Amino acid sequence: MIRFQRTDFTNDDFKALTSLLDADLKVNDGDDHAFFAQFNKIDDINQVIVVYNGDNAVGCGAIKPYEVGIAEVKRMFVREDARGQGIGASILSELEKWAYETGFQKTILETGKKQKEAVRLYQRMGYNLIPNYGQYVGVESSVCMTKDLSYLK
Repeated sequence: MIRFQRTDFTNDDFKALTSLLDADLKVNDGDDHAFFAQFNKIDDINQVIVVYNGDNAVGCGAIKPYEVGIAEVKRMFVREDARGQGIGASILSELEKWAYETGFQKTILETGKKQKEAVRLYQRMGYNLIPNYGQYVGVESSVCMTKDLSYLK
């Protein structure tokens, strides 16, 4: 049975899943990994979702304030053995609901061009491309996207 737990950065399962995510990104990002890793610290992320299949943590995602009214989606990950079951889409939907509940009107995110599955997921979920923001301005390997949360009204 799949269940979602709202938690924060202190959750041990979240820490374990983000370690797996970082190992995966290190391979995919190659020489760019150190640049991106500096923006993926989990300290002080207070809105985290961990997904469980039974007692096993199989995925996670988080949001954090970016600026007034805008939450940034961070640390999206589904274990390889749990992929292809819609868990990533479910995590994203839960994060969007939580963001809206806490006063955010839209979400933004950054992913890498090499993360083709992630880009497809975000597009399927209604995210639109935007110019790279913040630290990603001018970074050719980054893809930035946004979604208006007014659909949740």
